[in-house]
Amino acid sequence: MSCHDHTDGIKHIRTIGIALPGERDTPWKLYDHLIGKIPEDIEVKDCCLGTHLSCLEAECGMGVSFTTSGGAPRLFTGDVVGMKLRDVAKLAKSWSFIEATMGVAALNAYYAQAGRLDALGAIWEEYALAADGKPHRSDIFEIYRDRVANKSVTVVGHFPHVDRLAEVASGLTVLERNCTDPLDVPDPACEYILPGQDYVFITGVTIINKTAPRLLDLAENAHTVMLGPSVVPSEILFSWGVDTIAGSSVVDPERTRRCVEQGAGMMFGQGVRMFRLERPES
Repeated sequence: MSCHDHTDGIKHIRTIGIALPGERDTPWKLYDHLIGKIPEDIEVKDCCLGTHLSCLEAECGMGVSFTTSGGAPRLFTGDVVGMKLRDVAKLAKSWSFIEATMGVAALNAYYAQAGRLDALGAIWEEYALAADGKPHRSDIFEIYRDRVANKSVTVVGHFPHVDRLAEVASGLTVLERNCTDPLDVPDPACEYILPGQDYVFITGVTIINKTAPRLLDLAENAHTVMLGPSVVPSEILFSWGVDTIAGSSVVDPERTRRCVEQGAGMMFGQGVRMFRLERPES
């Protein structure tokens, strides 16, 4: 579904003043920090909401986000093509999660570009060919497998292969909105579980559904990793308690666009490259 209807701006999105990094008196400050860093003169070139993933292309590059349904009814149905990227990024604050999906993709169109990531010391994941001849990479759970041995671990969002951590951790809990696995517990349990954890892995979808600021507060005593295609790779997250950012940068916009249009999540890794950012040592 392409974003090509007309309406008059994004007037229904609640906005507040841009705050300085480090100020955390309200959860909105995280969003305002991210939006406020985007230059005012960048325009949006294209946008596509897919069934699994969404992408938004701007003059500075393409960004992606996990397509998240639910929340409030969608009010903004305008044509984002030609709009300023910063204005579309304000949709990240919307309580309509479809609108927020577009907003986070807009944020990633600015933040998740190779040049910006290299300046922050990005560690790019290397690919190798598996026995079947297909590209294989080490995901973040494999990278952290030894580190979490005999530690208490919580993962927010049921990712593929998360059970690898259960094999070595002293305890693994998965916070999930729709529980389908024996490891899953309902996400409101975060208030009870996160303060006592050693490692916490948080899906970037929490930026879309607005739970990220509270989850980061609850996990302040843990080593915290934010991961997935929706995570916004900005150093601002470090000031909110994130230790490691594990995200995706588009390296092949055309292939990524086809993946989104066809709802082909398995093709996603062929259009993007995975990276990690580590919090600088003080």
